[in-house]
Parts: sequence; C-alpha cells; structure tokens
Amino acid sequence: MTAPPTTKRPPSKAGRNLPVAIGVGVGLGALILASLFIVRWGWLVLVVPALGIGVVELSRAFASGRFSVPVVPILLGTVAMHLGAYFGRGPGLMVAFGATLLAIVTWRSVLGIGRATRDVSAGVFIAAYAPFLSAFPTLMLTEEDGQWRVVTFVLVTICSDIGGYAVGVVAGRHPMAPSVSPKKSWEGLAGSAVSCLVAGMVAVPLLLGGPVWVGALLGLLSVATATLGDLAESMLKRDLGIKDLGDILPGHGGIMDRIDSLLLTAPVAWLVMSLLV
Repeated sequence: MTAPPTTKRPPSKAGRNLPVAIGVGVGLGALILASLFIVRWGWLVLVVPALGIGVVELSRAFASGRFSVPVVPILLGTVAMHLGAYFGRGPGLMVAFGATLLAIVTWRSVLGIGRATRDVSAGVFIAAYAPFLSAFPTLMLTEEDGQWRVVTFVLVTICSDIGGYAVGVVAGRHPMAPSVSPKKSWEGLAGSAVSCLVAGMVAVPLLLGGPVWVGALLGLLSVATATLGDLAESMLKRDLGIKDLGDILPGHGGIMDRIDSLLLTAPVAWLVMSLLV
C-alpha cells in the first residue's frame, strides 16, 4: 500500500518568523522611547549595555576567523565614548575614541607580537564600527531637542528597513548583490527610498520644526547609508562564514544584526540635523 503523498509547506518568502520579529521590534521601539523621555540619560542606560553585547557578538564572530580581539579595552571604550559624547560632545567622543585605540594596541602588545597586527586591526575595526558610530545618537541627544532628533533618526532609518523588506518580499525580482545578500533586490531598494523620503519629509517638519527639503535630504541620504550598512555587515558575515552575529533577539538575530543600518546612518543624520535644522 502506497503512503499518501505529503505536502511540504514552502518556506516563507519573508525568511523569518514575522509575528515574532514584529513583536520584538515593537518592544524595542517602546524601550527606546521610554529611555529617551523618562530621563534623558536613560538612553545611555539602554544603549551602552546593548553595545557591550554587540561588541561581544562581533568579537565571537571574528574568533571564528582565528582573530583574538582585545575585548576588554573595547568594552571599556564603549562606556567611555558614550559618556564622552554625552558630557563632552564631539571633543569628548574623539578623546575617548583615541584612548580606546591606544588601549587596544597596548593590551594586545602585552600578549606578544604573534598575529598582533591582525588582532589589533580587528579590534580597531570593532571599536570604530560599533561604539564609535553608535555614539552619534548620543551627540544628537545633547541638543535642546535631542530626544526628538534621536527619534527622527531612528524612525527614518527603520522606515528604510521596513519599506525595503515589504516591497522586496512582494515584488523583489532583481537582486542587487547576489553574492553578498541574495534577498536584497532593486525593487526593495526603491521601496526603501520611497518610505525613507516620506518619513523624512514628515518627521523633520513635525518633530523638529525644520523645512521639508531637509527631511527629503535626510531621507535620501539615510536610504543610501542604511543600504550600505546592511550590505557591509552581510559581506562581513559571509566572509566569516556565519549567518547571524547573535541570537539574542528572536526574529532578528543579534544586536548587531538589528542595528547594522543604524550605525552608518547615525553620523550622516547627526551632520544633517546639526547643520540644517
């Protein structure tokens, strides 16, 4: 007697557990708003530990490629860079960043010179990529309307992810960079551009009192940097032979998997809002 054929449900084109991912995303958004508006320094309480986890995720990823990253000075530098940005603004951030780089070299030199160049290079990359770039929203926070600047930056950048994801799932046909990120399509990029443009043109006048054209500029620059940030991290993960940098956020992966587009966008958004709003 022949067994009845079984039907296997095809994998979701979304590529993730969408309800879980949405729930985690909403929860993260609520935490961000609470950290910004309950007390101003609450942002540091949320972001610094999260970036510490992100640094550990990156260090473990590099360890799979036989790098021995000096984790301790980078973790201390993460705290120093955010405190420097919050209390000392731009100069404070740069002093803390320079001290972190010096600490990385010193820490690694104590362990010997074997493979030191590789390890120091990896440590400098992590320090610049994660804590340094993530300190720019802290710089935004030092302005009088700092909470709304951070909200605007996060909102516009996330709209790039949401617009690109939604359009890519429904209409994505032409891959942008199949060797780096097979699921990212040109149609998804168009969705990111439209959603970012609209978000910027609404958020900048409504939340910051700035002109619409500045919002449009912020949106267009954000979609470019957010896309580059996503592709850059995808390239890093492929080179190291890993799928995700972590698994702490169900439906998203690790901390660094979630904030890749935010990191490269942060300095650009800070510059636009500092000069034009």
